[in-house]
Amino acid sequence: MDKPPVKMMDPTLAEMGNHLSDAMKILESGKLESEQGKERRKLSWKDFPGPLQGDGQDVVSILQLVQNLMHGDDDQQGHRRMQYVGEQGHMALLGHSLAAYISVLERERLRKLTTRILSDTTLWLCRLFRYENGSAYYHEDDREGLVKMCRLAINTHYEDYATEGFTLLSSKHPVIYQSAACRPGLGQHLCSQLGLPLSSLCIVPCNTMFGSLHQMDVALLDKLIRDDRESGKLPLLLIANAGTPGAGHTDKLSRLKELCVQYNMWLHVEGVNLATLVLGQVSSTVTAATKCDSITLTPGPWLGLPAVPAVTLYRHEDPALSLAAGLTSSQPVEKLRALPLWLSLQYLGHDGILQRIKHASQLSQQLLEHLKTLASIKTSTPSPPSVFSQDNSAPSSGGSVEGYLAGERDILDALNRWLGEQLAQQVPLSGVDVVELEDEGTCVRFSPLMTAAALGTQENDVAALVEKLGEMIPVLSCTLRFRQDFKDEVLQQASLSYIEDQSWPGLGGVRYEARTTDLDEDKRQYRVERINSDLLKKLMELDTDLYFSDGPEFCEEKNCIFIGMATEDLDVAELVETIVSIGRDIEESGKLFENMTEVVRRGIQEAEQQLQKANEEKLMEEGVLRQIPLVGSVLNWFSPVQASVKGRTFNLAEGCLDSTEPVYSVKAQMIKEASLDSPKSVTKRFPGQKLFRRHGAGSDSVSDTSSVSQLEESFRETAHVQAIDAEEAEVPQEHHVHIVAEMALSDQRVPEGQETESVDTLR
Repeated sequence: MDKPPVKMMDPTLAEMGNHLSDAMKILESGKLESEQGKERRKLSWKDFPGPLQGDGQDVVSILQLVQNLMHGDDDQQGHRRMQYVGEQGHMALLGHSLAAYISVLERERLRKLTTRILSDTTLWLCRLFRYENGSAYYHEDDREGLVKMCRLAINTHYEDYATEGFTLLSSKHPVIYQSAACRPGLGQHLCSQLGLPLSSLCIVPCNTMFGSLHQMDVALLDKLIRDDRESGKLPLLLIANAGTPGAGHTDKLSRLKELCVQYNMWLHVEGVNLATLVLGQVSSTVTAATKCDSITLTPGPWLGLPAVPAVTLYRHEDPALSLAAGLTSSQPVEKLRALPLWLSLQYLGHDGILQRIKHASQLSQQLLEHLKTLASIKTSTPSPPSVFSQDNSAPSSGGSVEGYLAGERDILDALNRWLGEQLAQQVPLSGVDVVELEDEGTCVRFSPLMTAAALGTQENDVAALVEKLGEMIPVLSCTLRFRQDFKDEVLQQASLSYIEDQSWPGLGGVRYEARTTDLDEDKRQYRVERINSDLLKKLMELDTDLYFSDGPEFCEEKNCIFIGMATEDLDVAELVETIVSIGRDIEESGKLFENMTEVVRRGIQEAEQQLQKANEEKLMEEGVLRQIPLVGSVLNWFSPVQASVKGRTFNLAEGCLDSTEPVYSVKAQMIKEASLDSPKSVTKRFPGQKLFRRHGAGSDSVSDTSSVSQLEESFRETAHVQAIDAEEAEVPQEHHVHIVAEMALSDQRVPEGQETESVDTLR
């Protein structure tokens, strides 16, 4: 018996697959470019585009340009921005290439192929998500499906809408109801796309007394619908959530469905919790979504598939109205939107899809179990996504913060925002981010259904997330407690001003104020700016775990120093005293430099006068004849004059010209004493010892000596060494002036008009 002939793959399809595979390797590897090419690219590819090359470019060169555009800044930032795309992602990308290739087929063959792709994908999705007898609409914008559902509802309720248009809407105003917990801007987008006024949008508040704070208030919705019907309006459509965008709460879908049936309204459901419909055990609140009129699915992030469309499943019996709403199209090319999803679903299979959704749900449950054991953490959802925040009413490892800063939600929001940013930075594969909730404030969200498949999040990543939480929670609690202590200590210092900024995640802000009051406002502001700038640099150079900054980017206060998070062993009093001490030293040294110009000017004037007087005394001592060049030389040869040479030194501190005789005697005595004395020992901290640590509060506190006393001692020693260096530095300056004086007062005659040369040399 002959074997059936083996069908060979279309060479074009095989070549397309190979090209796509090669292109993805090139774009993901980042190793194709040589070092010379990188240098040329730094100079050229970011510039303005030039004209097209006459003979064209090869594929590799074009892909290289794309790679440069994708990863051009990675060298400076030190990391790759593009996440890894697995094999299932390659299938989705291949679908876009195949869609372009299939579109060139003859019309009849194209129609058959697109019909098969569309029907298969719709059937698989309806079975996976338990949505029986449903139709599917594939769209790039995940809001577009809801827009089409609104058009379908309008065409259903207004029979002559296709011919009469918006004139029918004016006689009976349609109303779209939306939960207050829906994603921002959704209702406005609907009204814009449908040409409806914003008065057609009704925002339904969430429960305020009973039930979840994020679930739609069903009783209030019932009242709003009845009021609109009595006023002659038409309740058209209700948007419900199976997983709110912020916290992942699910509305009471069964009760909402009953209400929509009662008032003949369309019920549309969207949300991340719809992904759990593929699991064997599903919450009854989520299962109720399968009975609604339409649901929007986003399988791309759920399964880690790039560039696949969103899908809206719906039920409607009239194909003509679906066509009028734009849900079906006679153009076969538009049906090819489902091709990437068609390929990816086949590649993953039922078990692969189920495994990804199940893995994400298990990650969320794993985190929730660990959060129950952590103090000061409040969870906002009992199911994925997990949303949590630090609670100011829960006890921490360092004590209770109950009642502290009651009502100051901004401070807690700032701390939780810092917590989310730190977790996202230190555990990037966890996929956590920061969300703003109306009632809870700023929270940290862990939504593995939206991120785990793309990032490859595993159980060890959740364990690392919990470990980091355990390290950061005590820091947050200590910072909350020390904020008020820091404020009290700062207010007790006359030279410091406390900066109130509740959005700063840390102890708070402080400004060193100049004590001089005899300056005008502009000069005073300049001095304050300079002092605080130098103070910030000095504090950042200290050996401490504290973080010092000039404040948030858009801070209203200027010339400030903000201190970051605190630990349990922080000595707040020592910190404030150190800030005052360093600021005082900077201010005093600044005054010295400001007065230096005036001191030097007066000293130079006095030096000119003394040198002029010395020249006159020399003239009187040697006589007039010795000043004549030829006669003076003969007289000096026959009768030398033993002129007394007087050395001079210019004292910058006092601004006067002194004799060098006492300087040499003092220096000789100092050198003699220094040779007899032993070197002084400098007090140093033990290895690992940090500033601003209370003795016995932590493992780093290994010395009984206070850090403040150590710091002040180091400042005193530094000032003493600087004073000795200044005195020693005067000696060569004095020697230089002494030489100049000798040259001016030597027995050689100085021509007229050059008597002041020595003064110019001094300057």
